[in-house]
Amino acid sequence: MEQRRLGTRTVGAVGFGTMSFGGIFGPTDEATSLACLDAAADAGITHFDTADIYGMGLSERIIGRWGRRDIHLATKCGIVTGPPRTVRNDESYIRQSLEASLRRLGREHVDLYYIHRRQPEIPVEDLAGTMGRLVHEGKIGGYGLSEVAPSTLRRAHAEHPVTAVQNEFSLWTRLPQLGLIQACRELGVAFVAFSPLGRGMFGREPLKRAFRTGIDFRDTNPRFLEPNFSANLSAIAPFRALCAARGWSVPGTALAWVLAQGDHIIPIPGTRRAEHLHDWQVPRLDPADIAAIERVLPAGFAHGDRYGDHQMAFVERYC
Repeated sequence: MEQRRLGTRTVGAVGFGTMSFGGIFGPTDEATSLACLDAAADAGITHFDTADIYGMGLSERIIGRWGRRDIHLATKCGIVTGPPRTVRNDESYIRQSLEASLRRLGREHVDLYYIHRRQPEIPVEDLAGTMGRLVHEGKIGGYGLSEVAPSTLRRAHAEHPVTAVQNEFSLWTRLPQLGLIQACRELGVAFVAFSPLGRGMFGREPLKRAFRTGIDFRDTNPRFLEPNFSANLSAIAPFRALCAARGWSVPGTALAWVLAQGDHIIPIPGTRRAEHLHDWQVPRLDPADIAAIERVLPAGFAHGDRYGDHQMAFVERYC
């Protein structure tokens, strides 16, 4: 696998997101998750991403039971489930959350620690100071920010260098191209793209809307509600036909497009099942291929917002 820079380390260009291990997209079980982790490592994936909120610690516990020490591991804190759901970035909460994550992960150190969402009342310089102290104490290798604006990144980086920014980025979510990806490149910060396969829309087969109410995250997501869902399936159909004509897998091509947007970008697709990893083989795209993809899926093609209003709290908007 191609290698890319993540802080002071080099990792596989494609990482692995473990949100689904916590049951956010439907039922899962530990044995299946462990087998999936083994398959990902066997495929050359070296960067794994989790968070304390994924299954309320379940994803972290599974990774802890997996026990691999030869991987680059990231986790996150900052979202307080409530009720009401809110965020905290104060130092006491961050330290408490980190210690709890380390216990679940069975580690004394984590390579990368993200603030999952920014708390507006706390100056980002204070937050960066907290994270810098954790770096100096050896608790974390570096820190990251998630769902932030370029201005926030620049302010934090000036206080203590940021290792990575993690925002949603894919063929149907391109907001980061309006400043954030460029700011990361300028500052030498890795851009970690979550949901690069559109939460299943760029899977091997067209997604069927059989989401379990109250369980599956997508059940209240505007892009997965009718009439948007059917419109999005139709919009993506020509991309599927293009991939089939060229012998490419749909997921692998969607990942290849993300990778082609900058050599500092690391997508972290996720899955609950090991067999899906076979679809992540990334074709080599030339400029003509990129142009062909963007003709069938132009910027802004998606019907509906990526989050509902209830999901947008503490997501920084900058355009």
